[in-house]
Amino acid sequence: VVPATPAIFEKKLRNQEAEEGSTVTLHAELSKHDAPVRWKKGSVLLQASNKYEMKQMGSAVELLIHDLQLKDA
Repeated sequence: VVPATPAIFEKKLRNQEAEEGSTVTLHAELSKHDAPVRWKKGSVLLQASNKYEMKQMGSAVELLIHDLQLKDA
């Protein structure tokens, strides 16, 4: 049995600036299509909600953070 190679970032997340109350989109490209992705802030696993929206289209993944607040930095 050969273990599967893990997905790696082909295009990494970039730091972004945005205004409080707005929405910011974090975008990355992975080396594998439809690889499982978990989004975290520190050690906290983020869950889809009104605040966090997760999208995946093939190897492209996005995290949208709505109603941006200083604590989201």
